[in-house]
Amino acid sequence: MLQNMKNEMLTHLTDSIIPFWLGLKDTEFGGFYGLLTYDLKLDKKAEKGCILNSRILWFFSNVLLLSDEGRLTFPTRNGITRSDIEDACRHAYLFLRDHFLDRENGGVYWSCSYSGDAKDDSKHTYNQSFALYALASYYDAVRDEESLEIASSLRRIIEEKCRDAQGYLEAFTIDFSPTDNEKLSENGVEAYRTMNTLLHVYEAYSEYLRVIKKAGCLKDEQEAVKDNMRFMLDVFAKKIYNPDKRRQEVFFDKDYNPLIDLHSYGHDIESSWLIDRGLEILDDPSYSKRIRPLLKELAARIYERAYTGHSLMNECEKGVDDETRIWWVQAEAVLGFVNAHERAAGEGSAAVSKYLEAAADVWGYIKENIIDKRPGSEWYAKVDKDGNPDPSGDIVEPWKCPYHNGRMCIYIQGGIQPGARVAI
Repeated sequence: MLQNMKNEMLTHLTDSIIPFWLGLKDTEFGGFYGLLTYDLKLDKKAEKGCILNSRILWFFSNVLLLSDEGRLTFPTRNGITRSDIEDACRHAYLFLRDHFLDRENGGVYWSCSYSGDAKDDSKHTYNQSFALYALASYYDAVRDEESLEIASSLRRIIEEKCRDAQGYLEAFTIDFSPTDNEKLSENGVEAYRTMNTLLHVYEAYSEYLRVIKKAGCLKDEQEAVKDNMRFMLDVFAKKIYNPDKRRQEVFFDKDYNPLIDLHSYGHDIESSWLIDRGLEILDDPSYSKRIRPLLKELAARIYERAYTGHSLMNECEKGVDDETRIWWVQAEAVLGFVNAHERAAGEGSAAVSKYLEAAADVWGYIKENIIDKRPGSEWYAKVDKDGNPDPSGDIVEPWKCPYHNGRMCIYIQGGIQPGARVAI
């Protein structure tokens, strides 16, 4: 079952996702086009978001790493070569470096115009994190020392400008003065702190630590990043995770009081494997022992509560389920359930088969309902509970990228966690 998923996802990666995103390279102004509507109209003059560009850089860098592991062979069946991927990486990197990076104030802008001028020059911790995440992977793939220097500078910015004694902050002006957090607030509230930003700072630091450990460099930096990750894990365990409800809270005031009764199914299943991956990289047995039981509960609760109709619902607000099926939530469900399966296998648990069967079931749903089979498209952004595509969801936009689905196809090939895992 797992091998079949691996084979199918590798084919989907090489035949569909990679060529689709290669086709969005803007060879005139740099970067990648920022908008492809539901009806497949490409807007070459749409703004270019740093999150989208960073995730594309991360994606192509990890395609190279998958090739280095011997799990992907070039040229692919449709003639894509390693040089094509290297060019895409360099293309994304140069646009990030030359157009998103603020050399005067530090950090990266939220977005640029299609031609590369700063459009939204605000700074957001979430955005800094994804640039760091991408640059770390890019350095791992091509060993560009400049990219590592920029990555290190972004971590310093996050630590010096984007946190206080209690945790990580959210939104800032160009010079890192605090401002309203509209970009990472939803559901009618404006949050001072969010689970989502903390999760992806942790993700970025995990990847950065993995890369500099692998390269055997920046030894003092390694220790600092480990301390930062321990701090974030403490916040997760003490402030974000709700043990009574076996879930994470989402939006908070300054003192971590939840602002709304909201259960984000997608973020919980994503956190269950992503935080686990960071624990493996951190390699601190005391934290693994304390945090992994919480992650196990997150996955189990999502399986019980949100997994229905061969897929995952979106979220539950004030006891009411949103039954929309969101593209990224389904991808994270596959990874989360496979990770729960692998962990259960290591413990000799009977939960092995149910989680693997759930992962395969959701992958089947993705193939049937989420992958857009129209020529020139990729994945639908969302479908209703009956699997009908929602035309309000663009195929490409500042948040719709090859990060969740590409990561699913890439990570499933060698196990969710880096390094040696249990044999399945």
